[in-house]
Amino acid sequence: MSTFEIKTHQIGRTYSNPHFFILNKGLNSGKPLSLSCPNCFVIITKTEKEKNILYHLSMMLQIGGYYAYYLKGSAIPFISINDCKNTLLKGFESSKNSEFNKHIKAVSIISKKEKELQYVIKKMSLLKKAYIKNVFKDAN
Repeated sequence: MSTFEIKTHQIGRTYSNPHFFILNKGLNSGKPLSLSCPNCFVIITKTEKEKNILYHLSMMLQIGGYYAYYLKGSAIPFISINDCKNTLLKGFESSKNSEFNKHIKAVSIISKKEKELQYVIKKMSLLKKAYIKNVFKDAN
């Protein structure tokens, strides 16, 4: 059984145990975050391994739309802390089979590659801007 805690994050608070954040407002509710934001929950775990599993599980649940079922509110949708915790617990319980670690590893590798590609795209955009500025600099 997972022994994680979920709390509403308070701005300025720091945590010594392994932790990550989950967005709780907007259409991306349930999205795991490495850095805090004003509208998020904090998930505190005992080990780095458990944090990694829960982080990627939360990402899978958010992408799969499992948190979206519990969104409340019309202007700014949000997920309650109990709904978030229960969804994460159900996902964690269903992930007890040995195959799930393979899925977590695959999602982790895909996420890492996605960040690398986003970095490359950002650098290519900067290169394109520099090239265009250089073209017009030579025209003057």
